[in-house]
Amino acid sequence: MSGLRQGGYVIAGFMRHAGFWSGTASTWVDLNPAGSTDSTVFGVSGSQQAGVAAVGGRNQASLWSGTVASWVNLNPAAATSSIANDINGSQQVGYAIVGGATRASLWTGTAASWVDLTPAVGGWTSSAGVGTSGTQQVGYVRNGGVAHASLWSGTAASWIDLNPAGFSYSLAASVSGSQQVGYVTPVGGAGGARRASLWSGTATSWVDLNPVGSTESQAFDTNGSLQVGFAIVGGVRRASLWSGTADSWVDLGSFLPSGLTSSSAQGISTDGVNIYICGYGFNPVTGSNEALLWSRPVPAPGAAALLGLGGLAALRRRR
Repeated sequence: MSGLRQGGYVIAGFMRHAGFWSGTASTWVDLNPAGSTDSTVFGVSGSQQAGVAAVGGRNQASLWSGTVASWVNLNPAAATSSIANDINGSQQVGYAIVGGATRASLWTGTAASWVDLTPAVGGWTSSAGVGTSGTQQVGYVRNGGVAHASLWSGTAASWIDLNPAGFSYSLAASVSGSQQVGYVTPVGGAGGARRASLWSGTATSWVDLNPVGSTESQAFDTNGSLQVGFAIVGGVRRASLWSGTADSWVDLGSFLPSGLTSSSAQGISTDGVNIYICGYGFNPVTGSNEALLWSRPVPAPGAAALLGLGGLAALRRRR
């Protein structure tokens, strides 16, 4: 999300349609381009959206500027398919399949602007970009069953390995200011051992955000001071908010409206007056996820810590 705009998709006729909202269900704008059989928005920045559209049987990294007619195909000439995972300012990040290999990718608005971020050192066979701050990019590099969370500053040569000692698998999902968030998996650990993670530019800066009692957690976004994602507690996936430590964890799932069970927080932003968190909750009656928006006022300077103020404002439910 960006400001009061949230990106994602709706399912219509068994097909996903990329689009965005501006805080209410009635503001939905359908961005699915002509000829696309499936599309999704993964990132929003100001008036632009980035994601993917399936055209001609291939995924094509995509950029929109608020209308279906504004669609730009970012798929580079050398790639068989591609996806844009995030956008911030003039940058879009994701990956492209080139010669059968997945390559972390950076664009600035056109297919011709494509930059391959895969580092030349380390023997990495694949990579992907997941998030951008507008100047820095995060994602991962991979070789077989080993993956390392990664940070770039616009070129393959700028690559920084964020994987902390003692972990065989890590991924960075978002970057803002000096913060990067994602998850790590311990050596020998299964998928259930994922731990929400926070970095500030180096592997040694790693902070474990996994709260006490959680069997698995992931962080998906940061605004530079707060982090959002989910933690599984008591066997239930619960949308989560942190402010830099595991002890700061706030269970956003406790604010779900009646009828929704598990949940996850996917994005966070602020307009200076309120903090907004978007995500989804599961409705067991319909068997579907429902897009959600949480909000609360920004604490006044010198007030008590954000996460000690007794919870968020009432959740607003969007289907």
